[in-house]
Amino acid sequence: MYDYDVIFIGAGHASWHAAMILLQAGKKMAFVERDVVGGTCTNYGCNAKILLDTPFNYLDGLKRYQGIGISELPKPDWTSLMNYKKKVISPLNKIMEGMFENAHMPVIHGNGKLVDAHTVEVDGRKITAENIVIGTGEHAMKQNIPGKEYIHDSRDFLDLDSFPARIAFIGGGIIAMEFASIAVQMGAQTTVIEYTDRVLRMYPEKYVGRVVDKMKAAGASFLLNHEVKEIAKKGSSYVLTFADGSTLETDYVLEATGRAANTENLGLEDLGISYSRRGIQVDDHMRTSVPNIYASGDCVDKRIPKLTPTATFESNYIATQILGINPNPIQYPVIPNLVFTLPRISQVGITLEQAEAQPDVYDIEVAEFGKRLLFEAKNQPDAEFTFIFNKKRELVGGAFYGEDAGTNADIAALIINQKLTGMQLNQMIFTFPTESQALLNLLTPLMLKKV
Repeated sequence: MYDYDVIFIGAGHASWHAAMILLQAGKKMAFVERDVVGGTCTNYGCNAKILLDTPFNYLDGLKRYQGIGISELPKPDWTSLMNYKKKVISPLNKIMEGMFENAHMPVIHGNGKLVDAHTVEVDGRKITAENIVIGTGEHAMKQNIPGKEYIHDSRDFLDLDSFPARIAFIGGGIIAMEFASIAVQMGAQTTVIEYTDRVLRMYPEKYVGRVVDKMKAAGASFLLNHEVKEIAKKGSSYVLTFADGSTLETDYVLEATGRAANTENLGLEDLGISYSRRGIQVDDHMRTSVPNIYASGDCVDKRIPKLTPTATFESNYIATQILGINPNPIQYPVIPNLVFTLPRISQVGITLEQAEAQPDVYDIEVAEFGKRLLFEAKNQPDAEFTFIFNKKRELVGGAFYGEDAGTNADIAALIINQKLTGMQLNQMIFTFPTESQALLNLLTPLMLKKV
């Protein structure tokens, strides 16, 4: 007889969604958490980011109307905004823990380590379960260079009480570019340092170039093909030395060069469960090499985007496996992804790079949304949709640039996943005048186009 039906190691999105499904089926469960309930996204990631980002998104929109209805722009007050962020976000983990406790799903605080296929040890206490789900997420990586102790990560940035006058971002990926977009709006001297020859390599170069040009025009600097070799403290500031001998002085250094799965001190090697820095290896049923031990979310070694909705999808799937109601292997739909730069860039399905490399398989159509429908594009003339079709004229991918790029990608994902045809879209009516309606208006004729 086990203590629980399921033990979740980690209490973030990769775990608690499954728990809510299993709860309705009468299962007895517990969480083991060595940090805070809710995980990175709830406490130190997505939620805090969108709360802090939203005023800057509005400010960016107001700038487009400056001189045509808006004369004076408001100035952001970071201290007040951060106080609001702490008021809204800081209580969430306690609220969630209370909900779990009230549902008789206790949270056991401490490091959970696998002892055998059914036993987890938490700081000397052993608990057992029929099934175990590992959802431990990832952590930010830090370069092993002299002065690494002066480097901050995204968690630090999202808790900054006062904004630095000068800030340097090491890395040109999603986190760095999102935060740099905020820093530029704050009026900080902003520098993005990237080891390779371009930033945001996972997104279409033409749209990334527009964001970079806009940030440069606002005062940001981009140091491409630059490698940081050392960081030294100089009074109240810091000096970064690059491989070529050049230097940069700044007040705050944030590194966002990647994340690694949280696999340490879990006892994986003792049970023969394979893992690497990329994560834990699972089969197509999200099982590790120990059949009753599953892994979910960012701690999994996978090629699909490591996103909160992906973790939620996997968590929901694992619940159906434990309940024995779904014999099928996991099948991922197309996954929209969005970078919260100003403006946004999103994509879904077949990428523009893939389509350009296979012109015999895919057709690319560009809809100049902002130029054609400026009023719906919220006065953003370079807002644009790029649609990717197969030779049957079915939508198989898309890339979007503009304030509502995330909504565009979501609608495209729905069309792709449901395999909707041009004729079916032609029978739909959306609200007007919205960007959703504009997408439908521009996409439908292209899907009905004879080629």
